[in-house]
Amino acid sequence: MPLLERVRARYRKVVQVWADGGYAGRLVIWAVEKLRLTLEIVKRADDVSGFGVLPRRWVVERALSRLMRSRRLVRDYETLPEVHEQMVLWSMTVLMTRRLARRRA
Repeated sequence: MPLLERVRARYRKVVQVWADGGYAGRLVIWAVEKLRLTLEIVKRADDVSGFGVLPRRWVVERALSRLMRSRRLVRDYETLPEVHEQMVLWSMTVLMTRRLARRRA
């Protein structure tokens, strides 16, 4: 709930959030009533056994894999959350800078 409140306060244009099946229940109702956010729960199909790709889950997994390319983020070296947050920002800045510097075909 605190994270959704911070997101809503900082980014007013965000209207839809995807969440794991563990967040189903009263959080969905709270998000709609208090924050006017659509909280869509991404659930695994009951008939699927083993690994199965879930819709929208790949976005999070892709972002986490890109962050793990940075050596300092692979292990939990930081003692302060603020330092870890800055390392995440640094890692994503490097990624975006490389994308912007690529030659266009």
